Amino acid sequence: MQESFGQRLQRLRKNVNLTQEEVATKLNITAQAVSKWENDVSAPDISVLVELSEILKVTLNDLMGKQTDAAFVPVEQRKQIENMFFRIKVLSKDGDKVNVNIPLALAKVFVESGADMPQINGKDVLSNIDFNQIFDLVEKGVIGKIVEVESKDGDFVEIWVE
Repeated sequence: MQESFGQRLQRLRKNVNLTQEEVATKLNITAQAVSKWENDVSAPDISVLVELSEILKVTLNDLMGKQTDAAFVPVEQRKQIENMFFRIKVLSKDGDKVNVNIPLALAKVFVESGADMPQINGKDVLSNIDFNQIFDLVEKGVIGKIVEVESKDGDFVEIWVE
């Protein structure tokens, strides 16, 4: 399920331990306006977005929910692994499309248990990916698009951690 702007705003606000009233005061607006944004009743004016991202200590891309390439997140801004998602996108040359979106903690348990990676159209397109190395990177603060591979057969794989 895609996170709405309001849901993302509320999550980001809580991550920096601010109330709606505190955000409103910093922006010189009413708490009711912030509440409407978080309930997806309305959205902030574009002129407010930069200041809002600074208050929430995130990039504009993060505020708007735009996925970006891999980035390093400082320790104090990292999410707990239980709050992160592991996303795999596979586009096969035969036209198959597979999207896997699962909690990162579950993906880690799956890999550590030695379970076989799923095959796509009879091909083992994920077999050469070192998932333990991906988990190590995430624990060191790397998030975003971590893997992008196009096989010689024309299959395309992306792995994201958010």
